[in-house]
Amino acid sequence: MPSITALLHTHNDALRLGRALEMLFPCDEIVIIDYDSNDGTSEVAREYGAKILSAGAGMPNLQTIRGEWIFSLDPRESVTEALAASLYEWKLEAIPANVRAFAVYRREETVEGWIANPIAQTRLVRADWNRWAGKFPEPDAAAVALEGELLHFVFP
Repeated sequence: MPSITALLHTHNDALRLGRALEMLFPCDEIVIIDYDSNDGTSEVAREYGAKILSAGAGMPNLQTIRGEWIFSLDPRESVTEALAASLYEWKLEAIPANVRAFAVYRREETVEGWIANPIAQTRLVRADWNRWAGKFPEPDAAAVALEGELLHFVFP
């Protein structure tokens, strides 16, 4: 069964981090890369058993990640129950060796409400993935979309 490491980048996200971490039960490990937070972000992360790495002068070495796959999300996002179930089912399936990435649908909240059509984004990649666009994997046209959604909130 493949293992998943959830990877989040934080900076003063104590108010919203719990919501993001609450639904990560399909993940085997949670890694937080923190950019000098001073608001209790680390304490919230520890409550959920997350490993905290300091960004300090740059991106820390990700070789300490145990998972075979990395699931990237933002502290303003939360996994829906449908996506969590999809991740559990995904872990039980045989994944072809040539599949390197999976996409999830991201639904965004605005001040007027939720955007109607979610956008598929590459978020679940093999741990040896080397194409990153900042904090997230670069889009991969071949990424297979998983069922369920990732909700992106405007407010904490």
